[in-house]
Amino acid sequence: MKLRIVTHAEKDLRGTLPELFPTFMGHDSIVNTFWPRLFEVYPDFQLWVLDGKTTIAQACTVPVRWDGIPEPRGVDWALTNGAAGEPSSLCALLVTIVPDYRGKGLAEAMIRRVASIAAAHGLDELIAPVRPTWKERYPLTPIDRYMLWRREDGLPYDPWLRTHERLGAEILDVAPRSMTITGSREEWEEWTGLQFPEEGDYVVPGGLVPVRFEQGVGTYVEPNVWMKHPLYEE
Repeated sequence: MKLRIVTHAEKDLRGTLPELFPTFMGHDSIVNTFWPRLFEVYPDFQLWVLDGKTTIAQACTVPVRWDGIPEPRGVDWALTNGAAGEPSSLCALLVTIVPDYRGKGLAEAMIRRVASIAAAHGLDELIAPVRPTWKERYPLTPIDRYMLWRREDGLPYDPWLRTHERLGAEILDVAPRSMTITGSREEWEEWTGLQFPEEGDYVVPGGLVPVRFEQGVGTYVEPNVWMKHPLYEE
């Protein structure tokens, strides 16, 4: 497998990667407002992976001012308050790979490249509000318990947390409100293909926690796990 990793400053490949997340994940108002700035203001910090001319993976990051305390709002914080002021750290917001290329070491290579970018820019550390891959299988289990689950070999049960830890990352804390998505009953039915006939909590495909409906409005508050990586200089 001969792949190329390029920055957004080298090549604009927006729209060439298939949608790999649940539809509702595209409706966080803060993310929708500030995400375009990543490519306009920080093009050197956004990575694309190419197999020939086909885009197969992406990593998005943002320089942030971080005081060492894990922020409860995770992704939403990094795109707003975190991006204000002189940056001290690099925050990895997203690493996504098309299914056929997963499990082949590409994720590890991308995380290392992101960490090396942080080092090259003189930043102190790489942090990430990590979205645990298998948490959607256990939407009723609190994230602070789930992130502590371990296999018999001592590594995290969750494969994405495990990938990060194998690269030397440490779990810091939960980001209980990393993203917040709200929508009407009709919008949620369109996003999920389900119906929500009464108020209450509902498990939805791809959700890490249930969606709560009150007065006809569904609110999904996604928890992530803050992790901190060592920096790798290339």
